[in-house]
Amino acid sequence: MNLVRWTPFHDMTLLQNQMNRLFDGAMQGWPGEANGTRNWVPPADIHETDNDLVVTADLPGIDPKNIDVRVENNVLSITGERPFEPVESENIHRVERMYGGFARSFTLSTPVQADKIQATYKDGVLRISLPKAEQAKPKRIQVAAAAA
Repeated sequence: MNLVRWTPFHDMTLLQNQMNRLFDGAMQGWPGEANGTRNWVPPADIHETDNDLVVTADLPGIDPKNIDVRVENNVLSITGERPFEPVESENIHRVERMYGGFARSFTLSTPVQADKIQATYKDGVLRISLPKAEQAKPKRIQVAAAAA
């Protein structure tokens, strides 16, 4: 049986993410953004294993050299940029993909070993593995039978 950590603000976070996506969609093509360049927030997932926190973020079409991953004061930050590169010989009819700078920050729920963090980028997905500090890992306690 797995225990699931109760997070009282989970539904609030889901609502916030849905509202952010709603407003992001409504703001696309807003006057002054003819080329689609503006700050944007990539979607991300976070899960936990016994040994690691794992963050995955969708960053399709971004050169890994344009992605910056940092952990400072127990906050993971992912920043970077997807530059807009118009095709000069064609007329642009619509720009729906996000371009410009992006940023995501997460307060880590568990202390991590910053010197052992690994980040990989494959098929447009950034995966960050944050090994938990030893004191944060679950410990199995052996139960001894008491003498009768």
